[in-house]
Amino acid sequence: MERIFLTKYIIITGGVVSSIGKGITSASMGRILRSYGLKVAAIKIDPYLNWDSGTLNPYQHGEVFVTNDGMETDLDLGHYERFLDVELPGLSNITTGKVYKSVISKEREGKFLGACVQVIPHITNEIKEMIRLISDNEDYDVVLIELGGTVGDIESQPFLEALRQLRNEEGHDNVMFVHVTFIPYLNAAGEFKTKPTQHSTKELRSMGINPDVIVCRSQEPIDDALEGKIAHFCDVDQKAVVNTPDAGTIYEVPLVLEENNIGELIVNRIGLDIKPDSSKLDDWRKIVESLKIESPVVNIGIVGKYVELEDAYISIRESLQHAAANVGVKANIIYISSDVDNLDEEVMGNLHGILIPGGFGERGFEGKLDAVDYAIEHNVPLFGICLGMHSIVTQFARRNGYPEANSSEFDSENPHPVIDMMEEQKKVKNMGGTMRLGSYDCKLVKGTKTYEAYNVEDIAERHRHRFEFNNDYRKDLEDKGLVISGVSPDDFLVEIVELPNHPWAVGCQFHPEFKSRPNRPHPLFKSFLEAIYEYSKN
Repeated sequence: MERIFLTKYIIITGGVVSSIGKGITSASMGRILRSYGLKVAAIKIDPYLNWDSGTLNPYQHGEVFVTNDGMETDLDLGHYERFLDVELPGLSNITTGKVYKSVISKEREGKFLGACVQVIPHITNEIKEMIRLISDNEDYDVVLIELGGTVGDIESQPFLEALRQLRNEEGHDNVMFVHVTFIPYLNAAGEFKTKPTQHSTKELRSMGINPDVIVCRSQEPIDDALEGKIAHFCDVDQKAVVNTPDAGTIYEVPLVLEENNIGELIVNRIGLDIKPDSSKLDDWRKIVESLKIESPVVNIGIVGKYVELEDAYISIRESLQHAAANVGVKANIIYISSDVDNLDEEVMGNLHGILIPGGFGERGFEGKLDAVDYAIEHNVPLFGICLGMHSIVTQFARRNGYPEANSSEFDSENPHPVIDMMEEQKKVKNMGGTMRLGSYDCKLVKGTKTYEAYNVEDIAERHRHRFEFNNDYRKDLEDKGLVISGVSPDDFLVEIVELPNHPWAVGCQFHPEFKSRPNRPHPLFKSFLEAIYEYSKN
């Protein structure tokens, strides 16, 4: 299919070390371009062989982000959605697994006419085709493409070659490369070292790719002389060497990049028909200022099983920060392991709010139930998400006539499985891609705290789970006081519950954190923070 609309591409690669902020850099450039009035999309390429992120351990890869259309993706798509304030499709996450599976399927169908299928051209062509699907589906002015990992990784080589070919095919003036590197500071030598960046850029150039911009990550600012040295050895203009030292909040990065005129660099390099204007980021500056508030402080405990790695709950953390800034408080987030026999009473006693996030597996579930019990006994605002909702329902049942209540996920022989698997899931054997995923409609019940938060009757939220509230116990638990405040449009699936006689205790089956934005906090998180602030005054 011939494309009539001309889309520009910005490709972001990384060097020296992983986790240096390519995703934030990409999202920040997107935010700048969006502020200019451009239509921007983003793609994350993950070179691992998994088809998607769904079966990856949060300890290894952080949070699994879910798109509206039900794709389990890399967490960077969450950054893109939050910074760009858009809803991206599952097509925005490309993995090696997806690429090879598609090519092998085509080969089995005879689409290559007996050719010997090879990395070049078949794999590289498939990569380019997947990239172009985004701009084929919608007329974007700019598509950001972030390549995961670092230059030099074996698994990244086919993607780098495909991206090199993309530049040649789309035209030099329509594709630019941004290389994000790390500038380490050696205490023993008392100086920053540019050699890793030089080697990383040399490796990239050996693949036939010359970066147009080098973004230098560092703990502290580097000086002009160092930028000049990098420009000289890496063969870029000194104005195209951009330093982004560690910031107080990730949402400052667009402002730092704009101060370094990266918007102007991009506009001039790929010939965008607009005039860069930093004043367009004024609304974003106000958001950043609100996020930097220092008082009053509220303490929020996230009681989960993956707390050793904060990235496992990154969207929840950001959603709490968005809501706190909107309410006018600073959220001090305390990560508490649920994988303990007894929660620390001193730590729990200092909390103004408790959030129980999702998760899979039995480990840590009893600790989550203890957190629910603590919130009930002390009237602490409580928010349960997915497995957190299951914890609220299970503990409520145990306190109201079903002392052995549990989820059949953890005890298939339990006499009172108040949480049970959906019927259509019981025969499924594969772990990947078998859940209720993506956006589903929900009808709210007027007169509930949830309805007050949204102030509308019909909503749609993103899901990622297999187990549901067991309707066999619905009437009895409602008779005992449990409030059902949100259900599927056919009234069959329970989506939201609330505890009676409590200042604020809400559990939802879906993941509201995926839809929160710094400029538009999610209604449930905002309502939760308002309740926390009121509780903190007592």
